[in-house]
Amino acid sequence: MTAPTVVPDVFSAGRIGPVQLRNRVIKAATYEGLAHRGRVTRDLVDFHVAYAKGGVGMTTVAYLAVAKDGRTDRHQVLWTDEAMPGLRTLTDAVHDAGAAVSAQIGHGGPVAEARSNRSPALAPSRRVNAIAMNTSQEATVADLDRIVAAHAHAAGRAAEAGFDAVEVHLGHNYLASAFLSPKLNKRTDEYGGSLRNRARLARQIMQAVRDEVGDRIAIIAKMNMDDGAPGGFWLDEAIPVAQWLEADGTLDALEMTAGSSLLNPMYLFKGDVPLDEFAGVMPQPIKAGVKMIGHRLLKSYPYTDGYLLEDSRQIRAAVNLPMILLGGVTDRPMMDTAMAEGFGFVAMARALLREPDLINRLQADAATRSLCNHCNKCMPTNYTGTRCVLVDRRTTRGTDWGKPAGYAGPNGVDPIR
Repeated sequence: MTAPTVVPDVFSAGRIGPVQLRNRVIKAATYEGLAHRGRVTRDLVDFHVAYAKGGVGMTTVAYLAVAKDGRTDRHQVLWTDEAMPGLRTLTDAVHDAGAAVSAQIGHGGPVAEARSNRSPALAPSRRVNAIAMNTSQEATVADLDRIVAAHAHAAGRAAEAGFDAVEVHLGHNYLASAFLSPKLNKRTDEYGGSLRNRARLARQIMQAVRDEVGDRIAIIAKMNMDDGAPGGFWLDEAIPVAQWLEADGTLDALEMTAGSSLLNPMYLFKGDVPLDEFAGVMPQPIKAGVKMIGHRLLKSYPYTDGYLLEDSRQIRAAVNLPMILLGGVTDRPMMDTAMAEGFGFVAMARALLREPDLINRLQADAATRSLCNHCNKCMPTNYTGTRCVLVDRRTTRGTDWGKPAGYAGPNGVDPIR
């Protein structure tokens, strides 16, 4: 495929399916750690309103599990009747601030938090998780049928709650991604073996979501190109899977990602590995494990701007779908490069955690540089309220999210009712 003859400006309006965004910058999903007992809190609303006021075209709420046994944290929002008023408050607030809002949905599979979920983590095949120190249970076909239906239910509820889009999580060795991986999927039934079989669950999920919401909201898939683990899912298989999803007609846009929360968590992020900070927020015995062997499990990769571009452009050449470039997008030159190479949108995460109003300032002055230094100390804050630890939110330009560095999260705060 060739790049469009007219290269759009990243700050021009862009369309994903039925949704028109005011610009082509998306706040990528970063688990906020701000829900409480399965429901939205005011802190979670304010977190996303800050990015809307800061200029993004769309912000992504992460991670909204489709089932209780798919949660990766015990407080994650579930698609219950009790959660719906808070979700509607969130979407209304983001819309009032001028941006669209997407709900990231998925099932954690082998990455799920089995202890707090009080149910075994599900996986394609039985496996010991060295990081979580538990054993995943092989999912039955009945489990998979239930989870496919749960994705459809979540997408329908997202539309009901006022979300403009759903982003279905097919990456990071969450359940659908684990099925894609030949390293993790050792099944001999219709969900294992050949690539078509390993892709069956992802395709069923996407079809169920499309059947449920039709064209009411946009449907995005976030899919791995590379697990970052020997013997895992890689680009040579990601290309045909992307083509099958396009041919199925279930997607409005595709965002490529990389890495495995199960096997190689730092592969996506690049930059420093804050081992002491990770150990500091972990319960025992995981804390001791991180201190002893964390350097083997949490490997360091050098950060470069646009670090997923080289692989993503190979997917870009193979499909006609609108694509979102993720990974090392922090300044106007990289945004312009993405547009010139045929990507319709860019997604940003850590740079916006550091400066929620970065997009407004980039639009005003193209020479603006992000202050993010890729220390990755934001990552362990997932458990206490995701933030850049180098910034006191009370003094951050352009944000209303007034939580200082060291904020201890939403525990004890009443959810929105």
